[in-house]
Amino acid sequence: MNSEEQIINKALEILSGRIAKPQAFASSPTAVKQYLTLKLALKEQEVFGAVWLNVKNGVIACEDMFFGTLTHVSVYPREVVKSALQHNASAVIYYHNHPSGDTEPSQADKILTERLKTALELVDVRTLDHVIVAGTQTMSFAERGLI
Repeated sequence: MNSEEQIINKALEILSGRIAKPQAFASSPTAVKQYLTLKLALKEQEVFGAVWLNVKNGVIACEDMFFGTLTHVSVYPREVVKSALQHNASAVIYYHNHPSGDTEPSQADKILTERLKTALELVDVRTLDHVIVAGTQTMSFAERGLI
């Protein structure tokens, strides 16, 4: 492992510690976006995952769930619901990356987000956001009013 990778791993470790505390996460969605940027910025394929949260919006787990190609990842709502129940989550932030470097959500991204939100509402899990990471840039569905 070279020194650049060691620095990135150390930064991920520090940010993981910050978002793992309920009070830190509730007051700092920026920390989550920074963490996801470091986690996904250099991925060469699309990765979709979820940050599972407890009732106080503390992080239970950050889980990469589906892996795709350069331009697409298949996401199965049934598996997302199963994971929410396994983690006993109260809320979720979805995330995925765009290796193309463009943070703009596709129509498929918007439809998927709505389908997942509807599915998880049936089991009392709130969808708080969906973050797209493209290189060092992020786009938040919540900040754009898409959720």
